[in-house]
Amino acid sequence: VPGKMTRICVYCASSARIDATYFAATESLARLFVRNRIEIVYGGGAKGLMGKLADTVIEEGGKIKGIMPKFMNEIEWAHKGVSDFELTETMHERKARFLEDVDGLVALPGGSGTLEELLEAITLKRLGKFTKPIVILNTASFYEPLKLMLNKCVQEKFMHPKHLEMWSFVDEPEQVIEALKKAPAWSSDAIMYSDSNYAKL
Repeated sequence: VPGKMTRICVYCASSARIDATYFAATESLARLFVRNRIEIVYGGGAKGLMGKLADTVIEEGGKIKGIMPKFMNEIEWAHKGVSDFELTETMHERKARFLEDVDGLVALPGGSGTLEELLEAITLKRLGKFTKPIVILNTASFYEPLKLMLNKCVQEKFMHPKHLEMWSFVDEPEQVIEALKKAPAWSSDAIMYSDSNYAKL
């Protein structure tokens, strides 16, 4: 059902040394998801924004599922309070499971892991293998450089202007759910998009 949001994947940081602004935005988003009865799928961590996300959802009585490779669990990165937990063999399997049976994806600020997951999801969407909304929460203008880079990819013709419809940036947690619901539909035939075909879209 277009616009239906019941299960969302959230990518975010594991670092606990970041500014309090990012923790506050994550807490606000978690509360909004619980209030709207949206289940969260996330990386399973106990620290940083991952920990804040899980702590808040649990405190508010919401639903959250953690997915983590076994080697991370073995060094005790897993959140002990998350009861719905899945262990994978590899990072690749983990990333694939993140995107199964979700209604959309939200990226919060993060480091190389978050960026890698987000760009893989964008690539899969470009190929039509993932067609759900992608919303990037640009707290404290964190993602401005990424926005510039993606726009440059289009300007330099490494990507087509049509691809700008694959994601949206929002500045505040309160804008996330609406952005997910209003995201343009995306086709599983997106791999066929080429300069000669865009005129037909």
